[in-house]
Formats: sequence, C-alpha cells, structure tokens
Amino acid sequence: MNKLRNLLGWTRDSYYLLSAFILICLLIIYVWWPLVEEYVSYMDGRFPWYYYVDWLLLGIFFFMSFTIMTRANLKADGLIVFVGLLGGLVIESWGTQTNLWHYYTAERPPLWILPAWPIAGLSIDRITRALNHVLPKGDSRLFQWMYWLTFGGFYLLMVGFVAPTFDKPFTIGALIICFLMILTPPNQRMAFLVFIAGAGLGYFLELWGTTRACWIYYTGETPPLFAVLAHGMAAFAFWRTGLIVQRLWSLFVTKLPHRLRTLIS
Repeated sequence: MNKLRNLLGWTRDSYYLLSAFILICLLIIYVWWPLVEEYVSYMDGRFPWYYYVDWLLLGIFFFMSFTIMTRANLKADGLIVFVGLLGGLVIESWGTQTNLWHYYTAERPPLWILPAWPIAGLSIDRITRALNHVLPKGDSRLFQWMYWLTFGGFYLLMVGFVAPTFDKPFTIGALIICFLMILTPPNQRMAFLVFIAGAGLGYFLELWGTTRACWIYYTGETPPLFAVLAHGMAAFAFWRTGLIVQRLWSLFVTKLPHRLRTLIS
C-alpha cells in the first residue's frame, strides 16, 4: 500500500484535498436539494437501475478525485484554488450576463457551479505535469509553432463566437485580456501544455453539461468547439495569473520587507 501511495504521489495533503472535494459536493447537494429531487423524479422504475446512473458524471468525478490527489501540496494548491474560484466567477459572470450561455436554473451565474472551477484547475495542474514529464523538452521551435497555431486559431474562433455580444463592455474586456495574454507568454511550451490539458478536461465537462441541458450555449451545440477550447484558454489565464500572484507575493511579502530591514539596520 505504501508503494502504491508513493507511486501515485499521494501525501497527507492528498487526503485533505479529497475530503474538501467530497465535502463541497455534499454541501452543494444539501443547499440545492430541489435540483437533486428533480433529477430523482426522472427515475420512474421502468428501466434497470444502471439506466439511471450518470456514468459520464461518475467518470468525471472519479478522474478528478484521482488527479487532484496526485502530488498534492496545500501551499501550492491553495493558490490554484484561489485563482480558480475568482477566475471562474469572472468567466461565469461574463458568459451568463452576455447570454452567451445560460443555466437551466436561470441564475446569472449560479453559485453552485463556481467550486467546479478550482477543482478543475487542480486536475488540469496534474494533467499538465504529466504531459510535461512525457513530452519532449528539446525542440523549442516546435512548441513555438504549436503555441501560435493553437492560440491564434483559438482567438479567431473566439472573435467569431462572441461577435453577437460586441456591444457588451464585458466581451470587449475579455477579448483585450486574452489578446494581451496570448502576446506575452512566459513559456510557450508550458502554455501550450496547459491549454491542451484544460481543453482535454473541458471537453468532457462541456459534453456532460450541454447534453444534460444543465447549461446551453446560444448556438445550441452540445458542446460548441469554442466552449471546449475556452477551457484551455481559461486554464492558461489562471496559470498566468498564478505566476503574477507568486511574483507579487515574493516582491512585497518576501523581498521588500527584507530590503527595508536591511536599510534600517
């Protein structure tokens, strides 16, 4: 058992994160119990029990549970959770306020969806680490080409998808922020890997949400390509924001007080 834990990189922090994840899920079920009752009402007993099980949702749950436990570190993961929660709030507010997508509960945005963003952020972090370990590191020019093709293509797709909301300041702000982030990558290889990890997980999340009519986009697609790739862009934006927060923390909390103490003494 110890060998298995070491192989998977499980630590004491892994169990803390898993416990928090399960607790959040239980809290969502408790607070939004009418949603659960509505789901249960569809189980009329005409079919075998396994027909009513949402296997895709269970698969996503177990995959994310497994990944967030791998190489867990509360100090580093706390930043991912913080950025993911605030970033998710911004993204959901933008999408629902501009009617690019809406939830069946008509909330703009619903609070119950926000915890999904930091949890997904932790899972994407683990997927990125795995990709970074497996994929070659030598050919920087290859990843440079992949970066610009991927992010350039996404931005063109984004402009076309959000075009009906060009009159919304929220959309213009999102386009400007994405444009500036894409133009100034700190590491093109890592940026590409983060994007791929985010889009990969995002496909299954969007497939579940749109096919279950939990949320729907104005195009009616289940899901639209933009929505899948937007998870990659969101992961990239969260990663960039995390790096900025780390630098500011290092500057103002660590280095600056030390320099001030040096000058005073």
